[in-house]
Amino acid sequence: MATHAVIETNRLTRRFGSVTAVDQLDLTIYSGEIFGLLGHNGSGKTTTIRLLNGVLTPSMGSARVLGMNPQTQGPALRQRTGVLTEVPALEERLSGRENLAMYALLFGVPQHKACERVTLLLDMFDLGDRADDLVSGYSKGMQQRLALARTLLHQPELLFLDEPTSGLDPVAIRQVHQLITRLSREEGRSILICTHNLSEAQQLCDRVAILDHGQIVALGTPAALSREFQQIQRLELEIHPDDHSTALACLDLYGELSTEVVSDGRIIVSGIERDTIPSIITRLSAAGVHIYRVSPLEPSLADVYFALHE
Repeated sequence: MATHAVIETNRLTRRFGSVTAVDQLDLTIYSGEIFGLLGHNGSGKTTTIRLLNGVLTPSMGSARVLGMNPQTQGPALRQRTGVLTEVPALEERLSGRENLAMYALLFGVPQHKACERVTLLLDMFDLGDRADDLVSGYSKGMQQRLALARTLLHQPELLFLDEPTSGLDPVAIRQVHQLITRLSREEGRSILICTHNLSEAQQLCDRVAILDHGQIVALGTPAALSREFQQIQRLELEIHPDDHSTALACLDLYGELSTEVVSDGRIIVSGIERDTIPSIITRLSAAGVHIYRVSPLEPSLADVYFALHE
């Protein structure tokens, strides 16, 4: 992975009246990375993207994006970045091809290159067969792929993707994930993803920053963050199916735990502190629960996220 920074922020802050949306953000993102900004709605993710693109002016602090100052060089910077908003904002009365052709003109793509570029992107995003159909007839997944294709018309170096799979079905999510991975690994683009989808971040991102009230509360690779929270355990319990209700009643006595019934006889228990595991097993056995297997599971990025937000 290349080591030069494509995004650098220093105490970047944005206030809206008495509300601080982004609070002294210090962040460095490197060329070729897929970097995830994680957080619930209102945590400052979208505001951060707007600051980094020069759409919003910071209340305090500074940023450098692709070596440029977003505050003073916003229009020039946006010629080198692509932005996918949570709502695609496509023109549904036009075809997919017409949408891309219109935006190619707006992005300043030379006319003699625009047609070729539009066709290439439609094929790349598996939309060639429906290119001349109205966008109003596209599925949500197709519209999202078209919106992602639109961000690449002017061949940007850096992509900002805001909730790129929001509202999509599992098949469409997988397609978008494959496209994002291809753009990074095969084409070398730097990508900043804002998401509240923890499994998405764990699957796609080289590094993540978890935001809470506009502040970074954790930063690192998904694997490294999970290792830092090894004291928060997950267990898979395999028990007799008839003992489900008894087991769940016992586990409910530990209010900090969360449980998930995976299938008959299998329960995932999350949020266990390491030193409480023996007492949990003892309590279950004393209640008559037939335990066939106890398997510790590695902490996930979701465990880290929820531990930080307790």
